[in-house]
Amino acid sequence: MHGNSTKDITKFFIAGINYKKTDAAIRGQFAVSNDQYATLLTQAPQFGLHELFVLSTCNRTEIYGFAESADQLINLLCTQTEGTKETFTQLAYVKKGIAAIEHLFSVAAGLDSQILGDYEIVGQIKTAVKFSKEHGFTDSFMERLVNCVLQSSKAIKNQTSLSGGTVSVSFAAVQYIREKVADAANKKILLLGVGKIGRNTCKNLVDYLDADHITLINRTHDKAAQLAEELDLHHAPLTELAQKIEESEIILVATNSVEPTIKRTHLEGKGEKLIIDLSVPFNVEESAQELPNVHLVNVDELSKLKDETLQMREAEVPKAWTIIREHIDEFLEWFEMRKHVPVFKAVKIKLKEIQTFPSYIQLSPELAACQTINADERIQRVINGMAFKMRQRNQRGCYYIEAINEFIAPTN
Repeated sequence: MHGNSTKDITKFFIAGINYKKTDAAIRGQFAVSNDQYATLLTQAPQFGLHELFVLSTCNRTEIYGFAESADQLINLLCTQTEGTKETFTQLAYVKKGIAAIEHLFSVAAGLDSQILGDYEIVGQIKTAVKFSKEHGFTDSFMERLVNCVLQSSKAIKNQTSLSGGTVSVSFAAVQYIREKVADAANKKILLLGVGKIGRNTCKNLVDYLDADHITLINRTHDKAAQLAEELDLHHAPLTELAQKIEESEIILVATNSVEPTIKRTHLEGKGEKLIIDLSVPFNVEESAQELPNVHLVNVDELSKLKDETLQMREAEVPKAWTIIREHIDEFLEWFEMRKHVPVFKAVKIKLKEIQTFPSYIQLSPELAACQTINADERIQRVINGMAFKMRQRNQRGCYYIEAINEFIAPTN
């Protein structure tokens, strides 16, 4: 663990790609699994990196950390990705110092989400930082920063309507079906994958389409069976995938396989299909969209859906930034005070020495005796006052003399 009192905030970087400049296929090349994340942290010291975390979701891959340059972080990240460093560098955004801190606050607030105000990212940030912490790659700076970021995100959620209404990728999928498919409630629907996105999509299908002709398939069959029982739906084992694809008119895919789960051969000559692929990387074979009977929609297309809810959220953006700036100011105030910790320690040591000086005891025996009784309390009070004045006056400098004068002054 590296020292924090001399931390140089200008060496805090974020390098990343997101949905704004890359499609899902490119983002899939830079997705980082847990195993890759673990390997990445193991290799980090070889790149001169000791404090970092990686945020990898369907909409972004970002690496945050302290470095001499962003290239160190990018080079490390790309040791574990299918995509190359050259591609990443060409498409990446890089921020440092305060700009990097502001970016993290913005991401956690849902201001940088593909669907404005989507707070699912908060859980993903917590998971990413926890993983890094468990491997010894966070310090007090990083932990304090993330805590402030999460507090800001919570305040925005509670004090604004940035997350008002129901808008998410899973809801956008259901909204798309509702708008494009006549009599959608009576169509045969197959949902492949019942992880978090799959579960949310399934519940939205039931709640908003009033659909019950839904069959669930998951690689771990027990999870599909459990959700099917909970919502009174059908389920089938993965071995029946081809049969259920043929029977279904609407197919939603929310799996996280590195290879396509639904192949072109599953769909050829099997009737009209609307397929919505919520996976990154895509889990429907790319050539399937060439088939005349297949209409394929992916997460990038769903994100373009605009409605009254999103317009309402956009009006809340200025309020969210006001909250973010307040929390950034609080964090920077803490950071400034951290830089003075060595001064506080030195003053504390000097005050303890003063009360034992023979000349001080001889000159003021009564005062010395009084201070000895409550020495620790008086010293801490002086230090606290010193810190308060430094914050209030917003001044740098040494407060030795003022602190010593306060300590030796007679008490009332």
